[in-house]
Amino acid sequence: MKKTIFVFSSLIIALFVLFQLSEYAYLSGDISIEITIAIIALVFFFIGMYINKKTLAKKEHEAPTINLKKIEQLGISQREYEVLIHISKGLSNKEIANTLFVSESTIKTHVSNLLIKLDVKRRTQAIQKAKNLQILVI
Repeated sequence: MKKTIFVFSSLIIALFVLFQLSEYAYLSGDISIEITIAIIALVFFFIGMYINKKTLAKKEHEAPTINLKKIEQLGISQREYEVLIHISKGLSNKEIANTLFVSESTIKTHVSNLLIKLDVKRRTQAIQKAKNLQILVI
């Protein structure tokens, strides 16, 4: 976090200096307004490229893995895990049943089993606990 603040502070200071130098150069008649605007545009372009590169690099390194051992320890079946994934997508029991080609009562049973196995009372708590246990990646 400190590094990010330092980088952005440096960028702001560099831009401020660039603006001051361009104003001085323009007022002294050494440079035209078009060149000043082009230089400022190039600086912003390279800053954007740098920020884009940094954010893409973070996304590549953030490949969270699913803790399969924890799923096995909790006793969550493959079908219950599929239901958990669909719950995390915000689907209702009826929508999950239609997606998995089973009855709605079967989905209710799976959801009840998931709530018991995860030791939670609500679907939203189940999703949060699954994220914390690293058995669900969203």
